Amino acid sequence: MDKEVAPAVLAVINEKRLSGDKRTPVEIITKMGVFDARDKASDMAWLASGDNIIVTIWAELVSVGEGGRWFLLESLDPLHRIGGGERTELRIQRTKDRIQLIKRALDADQGLRAVLQTNRVAIADLETDKAARMSVRVPDEQEWHVAVWSPEQRHVVLVRGPRGWVPNEAEIQAARARAGIVDAAPDAAAIAVGGGDLQSAALDHLTRHFAGYGYKTEMLETPNPGYAAEVRDKKGKTLLKLVVKGTATGATGYALTAEERAFARRDPQWRLAVVSDVGSPAAQHKLYNGADMDKAPGLAPELG
Repeated sequence: MDKEVAPAVLAVINEKRLSGDKRTPVEIITKMGVFDARDKASDMAWLASGDNIIVTIWAELVSVGEGGRWFLLESLDPLHRIGGGERTELRIQRTKDRIQLIKRALDADQGLRAVLQTNRVAIADLETDKAARMSVRVPDEQEWHVAVWSPEQRHVVLVRGPRGWVPNEAEIQAARARAGIVDAAPDAAAIAVGGGDLQSAALDHLTRHFAGYGYKTEMLETPNPGYAAEVRDKKGKTLLKLVVKGTATGATGYALTAEERAFARRDPQWRLAVVSDVGSPAAQHKLYNGADMDKAPGLAPELG
């Protein structure tokens, strides 16, 4: 609601809204390069043409820091809504998609385009009030960027304008309170990572991924020297032979054995499966075959 928006932020939105731009919310993101914008109008982030990443910035949650700099602090917990309580499956998926796109921008050192948005109900009721609707959406002329990515604190900070400024600790804590961010219990994968079992958490991620295609992922009861897990179809046919590696903050390096490298060069089903940001909502994976395995980030070079 407008009364929750900082005056400096609301002034920019009103100026843009009253400038004569009469485009609808769908038309706004269409012009910014979003494909199938009508079907994706309720998403919270979009990958647009030219690999541009567009994010919704909820004006009610924008804080104004030192020197008038705007920033948005939001939770990296996709399971719980603002102020607590579990999200719906649809909202969880939309939040995960948003987090992954923000992480993609961070990894690529890429800026974010933004649409500023206000809502018709209090921001704390956005996900529970049936009357919740978008009030205003306007394109922001200034670029945003990821200034803080903190899996440990389970939050990310987006900043508007030039790089080089970050909110101080007092501003961050005030923003957490403003957004009603509560400390959620870590998920099972995060617990596994906390115990140092990156590979088990990475395997869990891959198991869930391949299950979505109807495939089964299993560790070998008697590990092969060249690989440790297999992906099989419904008839039990082996599709892929995996070496699974997981990475997370502070643990980004790994190595392959001589046997694994040798097997990779002779078996076309072999894949190095690297799951990055294990235990984070932004966890994602990439598969490398024997020809391109040395391109995998974090892989130690072959000795000799």
